[in-house]
Amino acid sequence: MPSLPHDVLVRRLLNEIGTLCSYLGASMDVDHQALKEFPLEMRFKMRNVPAFTCHGGRIRNINDHTFRLIIGEEYPFEKPRVRWETPIFHPNIMDPEDGGHVCIKLLDTWTFNSSLVSFIRGVEHLIMNPNPMSPFGTDSCMEAAKHFLGEEGENCCFQDASGASRR
Repeated sequence: MPSLPHDVLVRRLLNEIGTLCSYLGASMDVDHQALKEFPLEMRFKMRNVPAFTCHGGRIRNINDHTFRLIIGEEYPFEKPRVRWETPIFHPNIMDPEDGGHVCIKLLDTWTFNSSLVSFIRGVEHLIMNPNPMSPFGTDSCMEAAKHFLGEEGENCCFQDASGASRR
């Protein structure tokens, strides 16, 4: 896979991270030293994006989310990855205890000219517009798909292998 010269990649990332922090209302001190090793992992908070979580068998609204953005050396030829850290009830975002993977396949419009802000806007769109027809195969994602399709699931709580309730 092609890659940008390191100094060009660093300048682009410094610019895009600054723009992303401004968009998310976050602050982050990133310098050239922090961009020496890849993959680069950064933790962000996303606020005021409506979604659901499940606690005690009840679905509840949540608006604030924490995630890690992972950027590889092949950026911008390759889109970033996301790992979700906030419990969420969503067919296309795994609960953190299931890996926190986000279905970025739904964000297939990534090109060299895309930016971190456009990527995060795509994630926000995914959060607010779940695709229950293409869920991850975890119990929580499958249950969320049933919920968003209007089917009755057993409930939104699951038992792990020991029989203990989760969420």
